[in-house]
Amino acid sequence: EYAQYSIGGIGQEGGIERVRSIFERALTAVGLHVTKGTALWEAYREFENAILETAQPAPGSIPSPEQQQVLCSQLEKIHTLFRRQLGIPLLDMEASYAEYEEWSEEPIPETTIKNYKKALQQLEKCKPYEEALLGAETPKLAEYQAYIDFEMKAGDPARIQLIYERALAENCLVPDLWARYNQYLDRQLKVKELVLSAHDRAVRNCPWTVGLWIRYLLAMERHRVEHSIISEMFEKALNAGFIQATDYVEIWQAYLDYLRRRVDFTQDSSKELEELRSAFARAVEYLKQEVEERFSESGDPSCTIMQNWARVEARLCNNMQKARELWDNIMTKGNAKYANMWLEYYNLERAHGDTQHCRKALHRAVQCTSDYPEHVCEVLLTLERIEGTLEDWDAAVQKTENRLARVNEQRAKAAEKEAALAKQEEERAEQRKQARAEKKASKKAKKTRIGDKRKADEDDEGEWGQEEGFPSHPSELPSKRHRGEGDGVLPEEDMEVDTGLFGRSEKPDGPSIPKEKASTSRKDIPKVFHDSSKDKVTVFVSNLSYTMAEPEAKLRELFGSCGEVVEIRAVFSNKGTFRGYCYVQFGEEEAARQALALDRTAVEGRPMFVSPCVDKNKNPDFKVFRYSTTLEKHKLFISGLPFSCTKEELEEVCKAHGNVKDIRLVTNRAGKPKGLAYVEYENEAQASQAVLKMDGLTVKDHVIKVMISNPPLRKLPDRPEPGRASLALAPRQIYGARGKGRTQLSMMPRALQRQSNPVAKAENGMVQNSPATSSEPPAEPKKMSNADFAKMLLKK
Repeated sequence: EYAQYSIGGIGQEGGIERVRSIFERALTAVGLHVTKGTALWEAYREFENAILETAQPAPGSIPSPEQQQVLCSQLEKIHTLFRRQLGIPLLDMEASYAEYEEWSEEPIPETTIKNYKKALQQLEKCKPYEEALLGAETPKLAEYQAYIDFEMKAGDPARIQLIYERALAENCLVPDLWARYNQYLDRQLKVKELVLSAHDRAVRNCPWTVGLWIRYLLAMERHRVEHSIISEMFEKALNAGFIQATDYVEIWQAYLDYLRRRVDFTQDSSKELEELRSAFARAVEYLKQEVEERFSESGDPSCTIMQNWARVEARLCNNMQKARELWDNIMTKGNAKYANMWLEYYNLERAHGDTQHCRKALHRAVQCTSDYPEHVCEVLLTLERIEGTLEDWDAAVQKTENRLARVNEQRAKAAEKEAALAKQEEERAEQRKQARAEKKASKKAKKTRIGDKRKADEDDEGEWGQEEGFPSHPSELPSKRHRGEGDGVLPEEDMEVDTGLFGRSEKPDGPSIPKEKASTSRKDIPKVFHDSSKDKVTVFVSNLSYTMAEPEAKLRELFGSCGEVVEIRAVFSNKGTFRGYCYVQFGEEEAARQALALDRTAVEGRPMFVSPCVDKNKNPDFKVFRYSTTLEKHKLFISGLPFSCTKEELEEVCKAHGNVKDIRLVTNRAGKPKGLAYVEYENEAQASQAVLKMDGLTVKDHVIKVMISNPPLRKLPDRPEPGRASLALAPRQIYGARGKGRTQLSMMPRALQRQSNPVAKAENGMVQNSPATSSEPPAEPKKMSNADFAKMLLKK
């Protein structure tokens, strides 16, 4: 379009040459484009053919020698265009070749035919990549990368540059693509205008990427750009708005390296050296003020910039006094407790200072180091063994012994404190266990008293055996029995057909046989206690379906691929129903570790949770959460998805923007989707591109929200204070067999509530026992069956 527009100025002086210049620039830029380059070549030829028509002499006239020369020159230009085009692999090359044969009055040269056939062969190699690009959806990063790798093997710089430019035209916000392109230009082409132009476009499109700015500064220095321009570009980088504090440290370090390379250290003082020192001071102040105010951290906790400044002063400027001042400043910023920082300072003094300052530094290190004091003490003793006097050796030995004694004492106190905390936690766990046991015993005693009372009222004991009191295992509890008018024994499931209640038919008098329950009693299975010594070879499996039939066989088949399964301990309720969790014990620790990989596997429509077997009483802070809770730039968080959206459907949407490594649909414990998902891409560039393209997209009439995965901090539960532990262990208030209801509405008839009063006043004013009162304590009223309620209502 630009070339055709420029043809409008052809009538001006030099207009034809100007149009040709534009066409040549266009051919240089996109003339090698396999699918679109043909159009440009044809437009160029049409322009030259139009000029040829104007150069033709009038019919019947004889052209002059000058006209004949112009005609031949124009014909040669068109021949050259044809030959140039036929040597390039372009779509529809056959049509261009046929057009050339028809247009040319002379036979096509052998060299042109040879180049044409070679281009055809190259076109066949390029076709698969072009077809992949045509069939793919934006951003086509994977397809472009495959095409780039193919051209890199061929090694044609012009074609490599073209495919990079084509990829960047559709992916201008992908920093990694810019970085690879600029690296190729820096190392291979090394053309100043081309390299600097590409770097400039890169930082304009992706200003938040510090690596692109650093490469730009290096490229400008490499091509000897003026110092003022490089400094101006560095100031632009500082205002680019990086997303991490460490990015500012990197850009400052790159600029300081550039300034250091400008200094001639053979001179005692120079303008460049003063500029370097002022830049170091400005960098330290900038990180302390600007960066720390924005990110709440300087990004340079180890003071690497100040360390480099001290090295420059010591090694290149022979100014150890300034280097010592800088290291003193470094140590006051919280680094004095680290042994590696003191040893770095010691090595600098050792190389460029004197023994006195080395000894002084090590003495301070022994006093301050808290992470590895033994190592620092060893270095001090080695120094005195080689260079120290007897007095120096004695002082060093005394200092190191005193310091190590204090360190060992502190470590012993810390170990005692930790042991005391562990013991305290064990005692609390034992108290909780004892409280649970007492609570369970009280429930057993209560049920036993009720069972003995019922037995006394019955004519015989029925089928429940000869034992008195509570059974030895919860699974051996008999069904509840209710006494009607004929003292018949009824299972719990037949409560609504008791005698006389709201006109229902009576059961015949005499004992009746209880109906067998659907789930068999598990009294034959012995109780298996957990062996904590085998926790390392055991995993805890939970969130299984309560209706799972034969969980042992099902899980043994599932975990058999991980290794030898020694035992599967499924947990059942008192009634014999599966409680949805179990313990799987393996023969080796490696098998248990492999079993953890089956976490979240779908089993009968529910995600199965697999976690290490850890005693929470001894490790109350243990928490298993397999997914990252920090910022992950290559992973997306998607919300607002329809519940019917499957993993495959979401992958179809996401893979158009990059190579998808994993997709996780968030579900509840029952395996039902929550409309949330996490999508992991290969790199940060693909993820950022997907955010731009997918945020606000409509999926099945639902508008989704897409953002970089950065979960909020998980709130930890508040721990009770040590002084209030006894309150937490107090027995819970008993509200009845069904527990405490939400509404706290009493479902007991008012008449029965009046009878349950411990005492009542008679008509004569004397206090007598209520008819409903028995020898039982007031807190435990007499249990009544449906038949008893029916009698009471009928008497009313």
